[in-house]
Amino acid sequence: MRRKKNRFLDILESYVTEYMPYAAGLSGNTIRSYKDTFRLLLAYLQEEKGIKPHKVAFAELDYDTLTGFMDWLEQTRKCSVSTRNQRLTILAAFAAYAQNRDFDAASVFMNSIQKIPAKRTQSKPRTIFTMEEVALLLRLPDTSTDIGRRNQMILNLMYASGARAQEICDLRVRDVQFQKNLTRLTLTGKGNKVRRIVIAKSCAGMLKHYLDWRGISRDLNRYIFSSQTHEHMTVSCIEEIYKKHVAEAREQHPRMFLQSKYTPHTMRHTTATHMLEAGVPLMAIKNFLGHVSVATTERYAELSQTTTDKHIREWNRRWFWDADPADDSKRQTSPTDFLK
Repeated sequence: MRRKKNRFLDILESYVTEYMPYAAGLSGNTIRSYKDTFRLLLAYLQEEKGIKPHKVAFAELDYDTLTGFMDWLEQTRKCSVSTRNQRLTILAAFAAYAQNRDFDAASVFMNSIQKIPAKRTQSKPRTIFTMEEVALLLRLPDTSTDIGRRNQMILNLMYASGARAQEICDLRVRDVQFQKNLTRLTLTGKGNKVRRIVIAKSCAGMLKHYLDWRGISRDLNRYIFSSQTHEHMTVSCIEEIYKKHVAEAREQHPRMFLQSKYTPHTMRHTTATHMLEAGVPLMAIKNFLGHVSVATTERYAELSQTTTDKHIREWNRRWFWDADPADDSKRQTSPTDFLK
């Protein structure tokens, strides 16, 4: 006989199977992250509290239980503070949904979640490739092989577009619009948000040749990039591409690629930083990368020390010139005269 579900599991199932994919339109990756959080919560309740999943009730999700879960994530599961905060945000989103479905049952859960603050995280400098490293990496794949040609195209396109690895995997032929003077990509990002960007002419030319070479330029539903075993490439495949070519680059150039870890997202950080260094306005970068908030863009594209020094030198050149103090003909009025 099938066990009757309690109210907690009933609402949780509705949230996972109906609300997230359809009403909220969350991506597959986001839904997986949410599911992981709920699985961990149920595991904690069973292992540490002796409460089996079918016995979990909203009333048991009080402040002490939830703070214990947060501590368990960090201490037992060895989660980072940022991951801990992400799990807390997910639980808060579910609590709001549950309270709308059954106010009385979920009130303890919601009130408890609201009392738990996010922990402060220590900001770490983002890993990026230097201009020299990018140039080297884009030339590294052996284009005499099919795999090498594909890898070179992926690396070039990711730098030119700043796209996420999943966005590159999901890219189809129909998502590329070749026009006379520009080429647009249609990218589907987090939350199924669609954005259209223009890529550099050199990369567009490479992409057109690549599609012609693969013989798929007229097959609009085909994925642009495939693995050796699947038509639809996965993020893990792109991760392996970066791992392989960064290792090769380090071996050939031991004085370069000195950061401990490089991932596909490193290229996205790199694109954002190089755009900022080139003088592209922050709001334009925000739209290009598909960020909801410009605050996210500011974290992705912090000025490098080299760029900061360059701007300071330019400021000094414009306002603090080297003139003969006795030569009044060379004197000008400047807002910074009082500093002389």
